Amino acid sequence: MTAHWFSVAIWRVSIWAFLLMAVLIPIAAFLVYGFFGVEGGSIVHALSLDNYVEVASDPVYRKVLGKTLRIAVEVSILCFVTGYIVAVFINRQRPALKYTLIFAVAIPLMMSYVIKIYSMRGLLGHTGFLNQFLIWIGLIDEPLSVFLFNLTAVRMTLVFALVPFSILTTFVGLERIPDATINAARDLGAGPIRIFWTIVLPLSFPSAVVGVMFTFVLSVGDFLAPELVGGVNGLTYGRLIFSQFGIAFNWPLGAALSLVLMVLSFAVIAVAGKLSNPRWLRREGP
Repeated sequence: MTAHWFSVAIWRVSIWAFLLMAVLIPIAAFLVYGFFGVEGGSIVHALSLDNYVEVASDPVYRKVLGKTLRIAVEVSILCFVTGYIVAVFINRQRPALKYTLIFAVAIPLMMSYVIKIYSMRGLLGHTGFLNQFLIWIGLIDEPLSVFLFNLTAVRMTLVFALVPFSILTTFVGLERIPDATINAARDLGAGPIRIFWTIVLPLSFPSAVVGVMFTFVLSVGDFLAPELVGGVNGLTYGRLIFSQFGIAFNWPLGAALSLVLMVLSFAVIAVAGKLSNPRWLRREGP
């Protein structure tokens, strides 16, 4: 008994030590940079709230953050709707085809994110597939430049890259719904619409919320898609942070800006945790 308790204690200590060394300490050290300053291109290790005051008071940062949040919400909604429809379609297929389609959905997640962004540039570009297709069917006479280097291109790219998360998480929720429950409701006279609203949606909604959480957190902090397909019109909060680390070399200000996204991400995760058990979608029996 003592040996078992000792092995369990060692296992728990090892896990917490790993989390502490690999996650908590690096994050804490990174956030401490937000209290430093920069003079003459060098970091001044003197504690100050100047960076956080600047982030809170500068209207440019607030405006860009608001625009970024709006884009992230729009992308999350599009991924949720598209992912749910595709997941329901896949779930209704026979088993062999069902899991083949799910594997096909998961393949893009194994690819480089940069490759996926450049594939969208090839699709939306001046000589891309979309322009060539519109010319071929006779809708336009020459390529249009409105498909690329704007916020619409950023939204399309993010949806293209992140929608597999919504599909896979929603599919898991749909797979967990027992067939016996659906059959029982059908035997009791419930139609397809009532079965969906009273059984399928409430039971699959928690998994769909997890997909929304993934897409929101990943899109709100993304800087590659706005950089590569957004152009000068694609300034987002992630690009502001990237510019402080990669161009201005102002790590303290970049850390202060990052704290805002970290707090927002934790808030979204907390809300998603609450919504993943939605009592308001449940139908209590008599």
